Amino acid sequence: MELARKTAIVTGGASGIGAAIATELASHGASVVVGDLDEAGAHTTAAAIRDSGGAAAALRADASDVVDIEGLITLAAREFAPVDIYVANAGITGKPGLGTESDWDVILDVNLRAHIRAARLVVPHWQSRGSGYFVSVASAAGLLTQLGAAGYAVTKHAAVGFAEWLAITYGDDGIGVSCVCPLGVDTPLLQAIHSTDDPDSRLGASSIEQSGSVISAADVATVTVEAIRTDRFLVLPHPELLEMYRNKGGDYDRWISGMRRYQRTLRAL
Repeated sequence: MELARKTAIVTGGASGIGAAIATELASHGASVVVGDLDEAGAHTTAAAIRDSGGAAAALRADASDVVDIEGLITLAAREFAPVDIYVANAGITGKPGLGTESDWDVILDVNLRAHIRAARLVVPHWQSRGSGYFVSVASAAGLLTQLGAAGYAVTKHAAVGFAEWLAITYGDDGIGVSCVCPLGVDTPLLQAIHSTDDPDSRLGASSIEQSGSVISAADVATVTVEAIRTDRFLVLPHPELLEMYRNKGGDYDRWISGMRRYQRTLRAL
């Protein structure tokens, strides 16, 4: 996909990976609508893009709310053109452990249903014109798992599965899909779980930091935007994740035993 003169929406764009992807898309000539619950942060990202010569607008938006998603789509069309690229980036870590019913409702809404609700709104229009691109920012947890947090592990697996389904179902209609699965990324999300007093949350943070190098959000944005340009589905900002994923599939029982051992080691620290 040639990004110049395309219109993109990026959720969770006030900081971290979302802000970096919005900035990278703009650097390639795309006009960007930045959405986030952090309204001031969203406007800061958009202003920085404009200061660098790009085109951007911002809106306070809950990525899991249909009305707010519609607001982002409307703003994109009004300020620039109908949306060509939708980056479903907003995500939360959720509560540690098994969580409560309400905990599950919240994390399912943000990490999974937000993607589904956005796709319902943009895909029919993309089908009718024969082009469009959906980016699901998932996690290595969607390919492996996340120690300490069932909700995060399950919803990221589901996000990967939904992205796969979109790619298979609508690929022949000219709709591209990329699924981004990083390991550790230096973002406010990782910093928040690292500083918590909850032992399960700290376990999760330690597993992330020790499983591979912690890279920058800009690193993730670079490979993500390149994947959009080349229509590549699986985006692995940490190349070593591929071998981990292959080892998991090669001997599932051995992998689970290894993860238990890894968990015991981290808890002993």
